[in-house]
Amino acid sequence: MTSKSSPILGIDTGGTFTDFVYLHQPGAKHQVQVHKVLSTPHAPDEAILQGIEEMALTESVRSGAILIIHGTTVATNAALEGKGVRTAYITNTGLADVLAIGRQTREELYNLTPDLPKVRFDPSLNLEVDVRLDAKGEVVTPLTPAALKKLEHDVKSLKPEAIAINLLFSYLDPADEMTIEALFQEHFFVSRSSFVLPEINEYERGISTWVNSWIGPLIRDYLNSLQRSLAPAPLAIMQSSGHTVASHLAAVRAVNLLLSGPAGGLAAAMHIGQSIKQTNLMTFDMGGTSTDVALLENKISLTNQGKIAGFPISVPMADIHTIGAGGGSIVSIDSGGLLKVGPESSGANPGPACYGQGGTAPTVTDANLILGRISNTAFLGGRMMLDIEASYNAMAPLAAEFDMEVLTLAEGIVKLANEHMAQALRVISIQQGFDPREFSLMCFGGAGGLHVCELAEALEIPEAIVPRNSGILSAQGMVTSEPGRELVQTWRCLIEQLETSTLENRIENLIEQARTELAAEGITDIHSVTSLDLRYLGQSHTLNIEYSTIEGAIERFHQEHEKQYGHRIEVDIELLNIRLSAVGLQETRQLPSISKADGPGTRYRDETEGDARVSKKIGLMEIHRRQLKASDELVGPLLVLEDHATTFIKAGWQGAVDFQGNIRLSRIMGTP
Repeated sequence: MTSKSSPILGIDTGGTFTDFVYLHQPGAKHQVQVHKVLSTPHAPDEAILQGIEEMALTESVRSGAILIIHGTTVATNAALEGKGVRTAYITNTGLADVLAIGRQTREELYNLTPDLPKVRFDPSLNLEVDVRLDAKGEVVTPLTPAALKKLEHDVKSLKPEAIAINLLFSYLDPADEMTIEALFQEHFFVSRSSFVLPEINEYERGISTWVNSWIGPLIRDYLNSLQRSLAPAPLAIMQSSGHTVASHLAAVRAVNLLLSGPAGGLAAAMHIGQSIKQTNLMTFDMGGTSTDVALLENKISLTNQGKIAGFPISVPMADIHTIGAGGGSIVSIDSGGLLKVGPESSGANPGPACYGQGGTAPTVTDANLILGRISNTAFLGGRMMLDIEASYNAMAPLAAEFDMEVLTLAEGIVKLANEHMAQALRVISIQQGFDPREFSLMCFGGAGGLHVCELAEALEIPEAIVPRNSGILSAQGMVTSEPGRELVQTWRCLIEQLETSTLENRIENLIEQARTELAAEGITDIHSVTSLDLRYLGQSHTLNIEYSTIEGAIERFHQEHEKQYGHRIEVDIELLNIRLSAVGLQETRQLPSISKADGPGTRYRDETEGDARVSKKIGLMEIHRRQLKASDELVGPLLVLEDHATTFIKAGWQGAVDFQGNIRLSRIMGTP
């Protein structure tokens, strides 16, 4: 068994690479070891075991001395690729079509001939049971033995692998769902909505419950296999909220793992932001397949209006906006004859053309290599040589189509990719009422540092932060994260008429549920924060307000409504949901600082050709990040090399290295 001070191995499986961060503690000082290998999408555990072997940690893992925390893409990929299992959906009489009908919203409002949405629900697997509660949770039609017997017969005839149960108003009284669950859980993977999402709105609740069952057996089988391979080392899984859950409990909350990997990056960003006292962050995570952006204000922002693979997922998850633009994004010509970047990716196999694994399509990585922003001899710490000639050969036909030089095309590709990512950053900031100039832009992922200066310029962000180990930051987030739960319970009433004792009894029930679940992981000491979803009576949307007292919540709701919408209304306020964030308290995992320079620090600057080196494309001055010490200064144009990422400091930008090894970038005064 491990203790609180046991070594921790964070593992993040991405579409192109699998990243590792090993935090161990010789004496009283933490030490960090990092590693990266190509992912094996057909069997993600193969890359995990390969990385552990290459890090010489196999024996430590087999001794059970290391706690492993894993961010997985298995849930995400299953949903995106439509590879869930055969799932029966059980609901009330007359409501079997709810999931297929949905909200009848149109993705393209002004398209008169839209494509029909792809429906993944097999109508023949929808079953109805004659039972009903009313809106107050009172029994209208009881669940009878005869109805259960018929349901059991119907399920057996359908031969599903999983079952999803979603009954009306089950969030008020889960007894009927629990009875049906008990009938089938011995032989099937079963999810009930009163556990997955005990919240109003039967469509969103039903979708989340169905997805949980649809991908649950895949998660269970993958985690069981991985746990056997890693035994007896304990294994925890990162959830979409940024908190972890023990692997043996993760499958029952499979829908909570859909943003498992990206949430790790936010956990690391928040940890770094707190340590450097900069917690207003816009994060930019660019990997090989996609780019994830998020906005953090002192905490990871959660949403219950997420969307994955076209499914509205209402379980609490990090508010992350994802676009299909990564280093491996394929460049092509669209139907209008214009240059197009992504969303298709070359992935890990064959990867970009420069990887030399058979890829022939041009990618963003190939463009950056041609522009001299990536060292062809220092990739993955020199373990992987990049073939610049292959990049030129992949680009040449496309350049000929546009009648331009390959270098000019490469510049255009990078500019177009930057614009896609800048627009994603505008979506999470300007379109939500936030001024980007009031935030710092923190980049990570293997390709993030190549684009960070230009993105900061595009949004007039005054500071950019490139964290130490930025290329594997999501894996680093695994080792700094905490076990926890995000729980919700619908309770609809007018808050002004509510007794404090009545509300706090409901809150205590959620706290007790969190305690019970975390106790199954051996965690007994927790910290919880309660918030309320409030709205003016008659509104359809809510604002989430942290709770301390009823009076305080009412006043904060008025203030927040006025801040977001410009006005407040003197009408009754309705409480819709109670939310609880519960975190297991544990030893602080502090990452090591770096050595401080003697005196003022070294100033790294290319004095030979300055800005001309960029325009001539003959290469940039390079410095390896391991050479840097706290208080060192960097002046662009400059490449900062790491084993797992590269940072391109653009002309007109300068950087300072802080005590943690982060590079704090800013514009040079007077730069146009």
